[in-house]
Amino acid sequence: MPDLQTVVDEIHRELSPRFGEGRVADYIPQLARVRPDRFGIAVQTVDGGVHLAGDADVSFSIQSISKVFTLTIALGKLGDAIWKRVGREPSGTAFNSIVQLEREAGIPRNPFINAGALAITDLLLAGHPPKAAIGEILRFVRYLADDEDIVIDHEVARSEAATGYRNAALANFMRSFDRLNHPVEHVLGVYFHQCAIAMSCRQLARAGLYLAAGGSNPLTGHRVVSRQRARRINALMLTCGHYDGSGDFAYHVGLPGKSGVGGGILAIAPGNASIAVWSPGLNDVGNSALGTVALEMLAARTGWSVFGA
Repeated sequence: MPDLQTVVDEIHRELSPRFGEGRVADYIPQLARVRPDRFGIAVQTVDGGVHLAGDADVSFSIQSISKVFTLTIALGKLGDAIWKRVGREPSGTAFNSIVQLEREAGIPRNPFINAGALAITDLLLAGHPPKAAIGEILRFVRYLADDEDIVIDHEVARSEAATGYRNAALANFMRSFDRLNHPVEHVLGVYFHQCAIAMSCRQLARAGLYLAAGGSNPLTGHRVVSRQRARRINALMLTCGHYDGSGDFAYHVGLPGKSGVGGGILAIAPGNASIAVWSPGLNDVGNSALGTVALEMLAARTGWSVFGA
């Protein structure tokens, strides 16, 4: 395999003429202010190596990538009981669609679409006021990344709360089917804050390392989840992590991944590395346009793929 830093540098250089492609998530006013020509990539290997290029140390709003971390918390607390509240199948619809919810009596298809993440957030609220639930999520992400400097961007959270009409509709619709146990405003408040966690590619790649290393973080020695649970989270990321673009991402990249409308993608090369890319311009299904291309290039040049080299 070629030198990883050389690969990362080449990807950055080759994509530089295309920086700014795609469209930022302008329906969230605070995200509309992000420079579209930003691009960062970080590769954190299981043996402790870190390889960076571009804006890898610039923080951005991780948005739906946070759903990987809240799912991990919920599985740790409740185990497989969570699957009574949310499914494990690809949605085949947009990440904020209400159509499938109506057809299936308010049970979201998977934990990575917005409705599914709201169901997971509702589970995390059990026995906690919203502020405590938000604090628990932030502490967990800091623990994963071994970095106390990770914060919530409260401007982004306020921006989402002011314009999150579709998420409010999803939550109210689920509540009408008795699929949420807590007040809608509490669920939404926690959800908007978890999506507003701000991280750099370096921090995000480090936070995802437990999924690349069989459930443990080899840098800290902390066991986060069992090896079996890490495999299953990776499986859900592969099949559902890019909404209705998940099949296309699996076809081109061949790695578990989770995207966010802030332009970030967390990808996992099991046994090898955790990878974070950030390019704010999104494609037609809400995933980072250049981030996806960068990961396809990385997978091809390293031979990393869950489907074989």
